[in-house]
Amino acid sequence: MSGKFDPKNAQNLMEIEKQFAVKAVEQAQTYWNLLEKVAPKDLRLTKYDDEIFEHVMKDFPELAEEPYDKLVKIDEELMKSPEGKERWRKFIAEYEKKIKDFNFGSLIRTDATQEYGETNTIFVTRIQFYAYEICRNKLGLNDRAHELAKAEAEKERLEKEKAATKKGKKNGKS
Repeated sequence: MSGKFDPKNAQNLMEIEKQFAVKAVEQAQTYWNLLEKVAPKDLRLTKYDDEIFEHVMKDFPELAEEPYDKLVKIDEELMKSPEGKERWRKFIAEYEKKIKDFNFGSLIRTDATQEYGETNTIFVTRIQFYAYEICRNKLGLNDRAHELAKAEAEKERLEKEKAATKKGKKNGKS
């Protein structure tokens, strides 16, 4: 490869895109597992959680309005409008040297009361993920997700237990 790399003219390589997608899905699964095991109000995502929370509340006052509907359900169009992009660009830039992989892609639930799913997930930057999820956690907006994740884990545990019991009985009879 000769010459200077120009990201504006770079082609998207399918393999690289797949790797980013895999990493984003792994991060989403890890976060969901954390929501299952830790009460959201006790969950810290970064050492800058308090700073990020205050920054979001200051720079995005519409997100700070009770009953926090705009934090519970993300308005993707508002984020992607020209004005929204510019506001987020300024916010994101402040974390370039503080948050590792601040601009990497992350999956976020558009509705905090639901689990990750095809119709409840969008792609955002890592710092946007932190901004929303830290606020959701601190304000109790992820409590329903916490209960959903715990119930889902218990259901999976019972199914495994049932399958193991069934397998044990089958092996005992042969």
